[in-house]
Amino acid sequence: MSEVYANRRSRLRDHVNAAGTAAALVTRPANVRYLAGAAPQGSVLLLGRSEDLLVCAGPPDDRPYEGRPDESVRLHVLPANGGDTAVAAAGLALAQGADSLAIEEHHLTVSRHRALASVAPGLRLTDLGGAVEQLRVVKDEEEISCLRIGAEIADQALGELLESILVGRTERHLALELERRLVDHGADGPAFATSVATGPHAGRRGHRPTDRRVEEGDFLSVCLGATYRGYRCEIGRTFVIGTSPADWQIELYDLVFAAQRAGREFLAPGAACRDVDRAARQVLDSAGYAEALPPLTGHGVGLEIEEDPQLAPSAMGKLDACVPVTVEPGVHLPGRGGVRIDDTLVVRPEADGGPELLTITTKELLAL
Repeated sequence: MSEVYANRRSRLRDHVNAAGTAAALVTRPANVRYLAGAAPQGSVLLLGRSEDLLVCAGPPDDRPYEGRPDESVRLHVLPANGGDTAVAAAGLALAQGADSLAIEEHHLTVSRHRALASVAPGLRLTDLGGAVEQLRVVKDEEEISCLRIGAEIADQALGELLESILVGRTERHLALELERRLVDHGADGPAFATSVATGPHAGRRGHRPTDRRVEEGDFLSVCLGATYRGYRCEIGRTFVIGTSPADWQIELYDLVFAAQRAGREFLAPGAACRDVDRAARQVLDSAGYAEALPPLTGHGVGLEIEEDPQLAPSAMGKLDACVPVTVEPGVHLPGRGGVRIDDTLVVRPEADGGPELLTITTKELLAL
């Protein structure tokens, strides 16, 4: 992996140098991990003039499941109570002879920015912007492998839950059980707070589980994800509790399934992000559900659960090969519930079989 990390830093350095800046300071945790491996909490990465430094508040922990920092990057560990790692890194950049430093203004607080300017008044501070986030959009096959394993873990956890008795159990209890099963199957932990929604809550994006109990006739929508070696995937499914779904439940489910399929089939290198959203949204719009739709149809995943690109009506840009995204249309009807279907896929060219589906739990409307 050292060669991979070195190549990523080289690409960032080219971007920084092309902008006329001597050094760069990366502070956003996911970006630090992308460029230098798993680092202690609060670590920052300095791409310096003479060498790259991983500035840490303490030595790395021996936690093999989380990984280790890139061995080719020299660690600079601050003494106990040594202050802010970013401020220390700015001082180190100055000591290396840098006259300018690109920083992640979108991540730094105002007070931290002021501290940087104060400790190194000789440095001209510029904005690095989302340069690292843009590098992260297209994944290599090692990253995709981690996402694939995370998806397998999430599928296993969900499949086991569906084999258990659900009626009478609370949303909160089911969510906690799913998260325990994720860890049991080898995940670092959940990719985000697991959502379990029943009855009138079903289909609501980002629903926080409550003490409502599962009842016969409910829609039950579940959204969960696993983190594996830092990479996060997502899956969402909707089921019916009982033996025979109502006609309105079948009709709504079939509609959302058709929308999700339309979005998935539109994934291809070169496809405009907004067109993927439009493909799914038109199916639901035409059925009269425009007001019940979420603001986006999907998003990128990786070291964070919501990354670029965004699949939304106002999204700019086009998809590339090897970009993992979710496709997750849904409809929530206040007071009645709703349906959400969510998959993680990797954009692939038609010659390679088209989009690769990572989350494979059935999308049939199961009666549990």
